[in-house]
This record gives sequence, C-alpha cells and structure tokens, in this order.
Amino acid sequence: MGTNQTIGGGGFHHVAIRAYDFEASIKFYTEALGFTHKIAWGEGDKRAVMLDAGDGNYMEIFADGTNEPKPDGSIIHFALRTSDCDAALERARVAGAEVTMEPKSLDIPSTPHMTPVRIAFCKGPDGEVIEFFQNELT
Repeated sequence: MGTNQTIGGGGFHHVAIRAYDFEASIKFYTEALGFTHKIAWGEGDKRAVMLDAGDGNYMEIFADGTNEPKPDGSIIHFALRTSDCDAALERARVAGAEVTMEPKSLDIPSTPHMTPVRIAFCKGPDGEVIEFFQNELT
C-alpha cells in the first residue's frame, strides 16, 4: 500500500486528539464533517474511537480531555502508515529522533472486531510526537 519506499507504506494514518466533550466531538466530526465510525474501545474516561475521514485516514478521539485553555491545540500525535514499524522507528532513531516507545504489537479490543496493530513512538526535531502504525483498520 502506498508509495513511500523509505518507511514502507505512505501517508498519514490518523491524527489523535483528547476531547473535553467526547460525545460533542464525535457528533461534530460525524454529523458536520461526514466522518464515519470505524472502531471504538474502552469505557468512561478511557473511551476512544477511530473515525474514518472518507479516504482511509482517521481522526482518533480520546475521552478525558480538559476544559483548560490549550495554547498548542488538542492534537496528541500524528500517525504515519508503515508496512514495517520496527524499520521505520530504527530509521528515525538513526536520524536522531528520541524514541519514546519501542515497537510493540497489541490487539485493540474494539468494536466491531479486535484490531491487531504494531506501533512505536518517537519525537521529531521540534518535539512533535510521531506514531508509526502498522496494519490497516479493515
């Protein structure tokens, strides 16, 4: 998938935000902007959802946001699609990125089905949080 030969994939997978009003955020992105539910998991303040923007790119919304002013906005991280999470993180490490989470495989216990993924995190040159996301939400 994709055309990025360096990290084996291509494009953004998702942008993640932490919402103060979880339901209002879902309503905004689905009703006002036409996103559709893909998967959801967790309960209460641990809830999260992936909403499809219509082209296989996602908005990931986490509950338990704060109502405090957000001078830098609400974006938590951005995720890049890759076919090899480990190799993508290693390339970033060699280029000087600070690794904040080594690659790990996990099954997101989501509805409508379990979602197996492999993920890793690092910080870019300006402190931006980058997730490498392997496996597609199907």
